[in-house]
Amino acid sequence: MPSIEPLDDLSRLYETVADAFGELVDQTLKTEPYFRVSLSGGSTPKRLYEILSQRDLPWGKIHWFWGDERNVPHDDPESNCKMVRQAILDPAGVAQSLIHPVPVNVVDPAAAATAYEQTLREFFPGDSFPCWDLVLLGMGDDAHTASLFPHTEAIDEQQRWFVENWVEKFSAYRYTLTAPAINSGNQIWFLVAGANKREALGHTTGEQPNGHAYPSQLIRPTRWWVTRDAMPAA
Repeated sequence: MPSIEPLDDLSRLYETVADAFGELVDQTLKTEPYFRVSLSGGSTPKRLYEILSQRDLPWGKIHWFWGDERNVPHDDPESNCKMVRQAILDPAGVAQSLIHPVPVNVVDPAAAATAYEQTLREFFPGDSFPCWDLVLLGMGDDAHTASLFPHTEAIDEQQRWFVENWVEKFSAYRYTLTAPAINSGNQIWFLVAGANKREALGHTTGEQPNGHAYPSQLIRPTRWWVTRDAMPAA
């Protein structure tokens, strides 16, 4: 697992990750026709997306996907799709052909998950799992990532790419990439900020394996972006 070099605060984290994102896009496009990113929802990445929307990126060559979604319509305030559109895609004027949201079906989440998995398989034909150029991830204070929550069925999925996942603590379905479909990324970045994440990060990076209790342990990140206040005690 890569070492963690803490960043002083959120502002520094956002600017540093935005710089690295642009560098990775440029590097990838030297050998690939486009860049494929799986986006994180939640509160931490929103400001990052707003900063990226102001950057001079090759917008016509980046395909945007979602690593997880909530089982609500796209116009709902809780929708990850809505947040990402408002924060980056709409301000940057990204073409609809480059945007691949989860086709939420509130009454039949299994059908929506199957449909999105089919979208991914068509986009990555012949691959055992999707070959992302970048997977952006956050971490909850319960050590969940994407919508892989502790003690939920999706944690054990090894064949599917994308599934619906019943989360008892919310009495609701979530949609999520599976752990193998996340770990297939060429780059996998965790963004972790805030003192409330300290315990979860400690469990995730600790030596005691327990992926059911701490799902972020299932992921093999290539880089950590962590604020100093989120670092576990030495």
